[in-house]
Amino acid sequence: MNVALNLAELGQDLAPLDILMVSARFPPLAGGTEMHVYETSRRMAALGHRVTVLTTDRSGQLPEAEEREGVAIIRRPAWPRDRDYYLAPALWREITTRRWDVLHLQGYHTFVAPLAMAAAIRMGRPFVLTFHSGGHSSDARNRMRGLQVGLLRPLARRAARLIGVSQFEAEHFSRLLGVPRSAFAVVGNGAELPPASDRRRDSAAPLIISVGRLEKYKGHHRVIAAFPYLREKYPAARLRIVGEGPCEAMLRAQVARLGLEDCVTIGAIPAGQRGTMADLFAEASLMALLSDYEAHPVAVMEAVSLGTPVLTGDGSGFAELAERGTVRAVPPESDPLAVAAAMIAAIEAPPARFDLHLPNWSDCTRQLLAIYADVLAGRPAK
Repeated sequence: MNVALNLAELGQDLAPLDILMVSARFPPLAGGTEMHVYETSRRMAALGHRVTVLTTDRSGQLPEAEEREGVAIIRRPAWPRDRDYYLAPALWREITTRRWDVLHLQGYHTFVAPLAMAAAIRMGRPFVLTFHSGGHSSDARNRMRGLQVGLLRPLARRAARLIGVSQFEAEHFSRLLGVPRSAFAVVGNGAELPPASDRRRDSAAPLIISVGRLEKYKGHHRVIAAFPYLREKYPAARLRIVGEGPCEAMLRAQVARLGLEDCVTIGAIPAGQRGTMADLFAEASLMALLSDYEAHPVAVMEAVSLGTPVLTGDGSGFAELAERGTVRAVPPESDPLAVAAAMIAAIEAPPARFDLHLPNWSDCTRQLLAIYADVLAGRPAK
């Protein structure tokens, strides 16, 4: 699915552990959390750790058990099929009857989270929680986030370690949970793709990409709305929306309404085709990701790692990246003309120069293993 592992780069002397990762979603499903779990679990397995990923399957079409790159994958049914609640009671038995040294819960925003935390507490075993927070297209669901966090608070406070994927996320959940910021570790997502083929950016016909699940909060519709104004400057410009999701029909209708069918394409790239994604980033003159909320988007870090200019909104985790000069940002309330102007400025700007180490997945894995060692030794957060 991805580049070969470099064991020398991963080197560490931690005794083999039995690690249970619990995540509502896992490849072949696509997404940032899914990629995080896949990339770190396989590296841990390559180092000799026994790693099991416990996840769900709402489709009923994926294998119940398989081994991939040394990682044991266990899938259990979840309901409802067309919602993101992920009611999966069978996970309780898997957690409470399985031997493990540390449980790492990846993601807080489904019913998998409280069930897994309660099961770990029942077992009297340590668990680690990485939030992997994101937005939602439903205003009602966004209004419920506070209630959701309130219900999770007594469970999350029992975690041996809380992890944010960015400083923003750690500070955000420190406030929401009423837990000192010092109790959090920050482990960012990796920025790592296979080498891109020899693709060249076309200055006369720039390719703009917007990557992410086709949900309203991801902001693809904002990029589409700005595109006619950008085409006044670049008549041959192209737009590629990369993703799948419930808003596909709405986005296609918007493209048709604006008469952009000849220059806008919408469609997913399968999670396993990492080389295709690398080629797309290498060819793109700009990645525009105008989400309402992102903690530390994997796609943005991958684009930056290949030198692709990135334009984002200026809220949530994007503000942190904009302050470092990693991305350019535009206010979320900007109208389509202002967004187009910002896109043009980003395309025409000289290549960004910033002193920033972009962590790769090996960096991420080493940090997580160090946290597990501290947890098992009873050492406090650093």
